[in-house]
This record gives sequence, C-alpha cells and structure tokens, in this order.
Amino acid sequence: GLCGGSASGKTTVATRIIEALDVPWVVLLSMDSFYKVLDEGQQALAARSDYNFDHPDAFDFELLVSVLRKLKKGKSVKVPVYDFTTHSRRREWKTVYGANVIVFEGILAFANKELLKLLDMKVFVDTDSDIRLVRRLQRDIMERGRDIVGVIKQYNKFVKPAFEQYIEPTVQVADIVVPRGGENFVALDLIVQHVHSQL
Repeated sequence: GLCGGSASGKTTVATRIIEALDVPWVVLLSMDSFYKVLDEGQQALAARSDYNFDHPDAFDFELLVSVLRKLKKGKSVKVPVYDFTTHSRRREWKTVYGANVIVFEGILAFANKELLKLLDMKVFVDTDSDIRLVRRLQRDIMERGRDIVGVIKQYNKFVKPAFEQYIEPTVQVADIVVPRGGENFVALDLIVQHVHSQL
C-alpha cells in the first residue's frame, strides 16, 4: 500500500518499485479507479471545482476492499475506469488478474480499517506541500484540462484541508516513510529487497 498527498509521487514510486522488482505477475491498482459515481448535483459541483474529491466519502471503499480481497486470492476482477476530465466512470471496466505482488496506491490508502488489514506493507510517500501543489497545477492544467483558478480554489478549499485531516495523520500506520518520493533510491531499494524476501 502506497499512501501520500495528492501529487506526492505515489505513482512514480509504484512504477519504480515494479520496475526494480523485475518479477512476473505484478499488478498496480490505483485508488483513483474507485471514485463513487456522482449524481447530477454532484456533477455540477465538480464542474465548478466545488466537489470534495479528497474526502473519504468520495471513494467506494466497499468495492475497493472486495476487489483487493479477490486479487489477493489470485482471482481476476473487473475494475472501474475513471475519467478525470468528465469526473465519471467510463462504461467499460478493465479486467485485472491476481498477482504475486499487488501495488495499491492512493491518497486515502490508509484511511479505512478493512483496507488496512489487507496491506502487508504500508509505505507513506512524504513530499513537501509546495512541490505537491506545483505538480498538481501542472498535471491538472496540462492533462485534465482544468484552469489555474479552479485548481487553486480546489486545492485551498478541499485538497489541503483533507490532507491535514485525513491523509497526513495516517503516516502513523506506515511501516516505511519515503521522503522525496521517487527520487529516494535508497528507500526504494529497501522496499524492493523486503518484497523480494517475502516472495
């Protein structure tokens, strides 16, 4: 399990771990796939950057836990595909197969008790808030078609307070804290060694 604030580098860390593991049958599961389906009112709020995507209530933890349980048993599962531009699930779901290693990443990866029980190793990616904000601005404007005013509004209204209330405190349950994210090769090496020893 990889947890950390928005744009902390979780996906980069996950990708580097997977590359370094160099074993067959590794699955990357992202919490972003498990955003709840929004109703019309919530869709309208989302379009105005007024919906809180960083609150635990924004995620379908029930589906997420059931998917992870099945994957850990080696079963194949259907996973929703989330579209950030339209704030909605796509019609087609992707099939993910059970694997020897499942790398799960998300901002609230440690925020649910049932989910925590399923994680054999908990890694918190700790990145300076200024860096996270700059990365988020770049990503949301370039990749998700947002405007700077909306991104900053959303950051101040939801992202920052949610980080302080729900994400940052979960560093307590982490087995390993990785400062500087994907640039911390020593920490990544240690994680990879540990996973190899478990395999």
